[in-house]
Amino acid sequence: MKLSEKIQLLRKENGYSQEELAELCGVSRQAISKWEADVALPETDKIILLSRIFQITIDVLLKDELSVNGVKEIHCCGENVIREEHPAVYEGILIKESIDDETVLDYLNINKVEIWKTDGVPRYWTALFFTSKQADFPQIISRAVISNEKSGGNWFVDFKAGNVKYIVFRNKILKYIIGNQKQKDEVCEACRQLGIPDAQMHWPE
Repeated sequence: MKLSEKIQLLRKENGYSQEELAELCGVSRQAISKWEADVALPETDKIILLSRIFQITIDVLLKDELSVNGVKEIHCCGENVIREEHPAVYEGILIKESIDDETVLDYLNINKVEIWKTDGVPRYWTALFFTSKQADFPQIISRAVISNEKSGGNWFVDFKAGNVKYIVFRNKILKYIIGNQKQKDEVCEACRQLGIPDAQMHWPE
């Protein structure tokens, strides 16, 4: 199987559209289309990024004789076997009090928990530092974020995947490519329309 075919297969298996994969890779949708049509090849840094996004080895991507399915990231040296861990697709912070469906937590790997004291209600927030490999995580979390005046109005969750930043509200997913100020400004303006003050828009990138 050629690289072009593997990219298309892996993109579909992971539930990405060409546009979504393009955003994760920092390229245009047309570039993804050319990769999949075998018209152009990804640059070396993009191949490395693809291997991380799809959680497979670079060898599997580049060598026609290696199959995509069932291949693990394991390298052997003598009798020693070392498994290389790739970064999860999504990483960020979730305030537990901002969701009304705790089944969302089933899709998270929680790395750290902090209790934050606030001046409002509730007096304490539970901050969950998480990663998630769930391909449709933005859609899942958008169905759980609270949007209720009695519970603090429009809550949002911010996280990133590669060089794409996500700001997710109830049934609304905003995103921009990190470093693209125009896209970020548009996202911030959309947040203002939802009642989010500028002071809450200093999310980490």
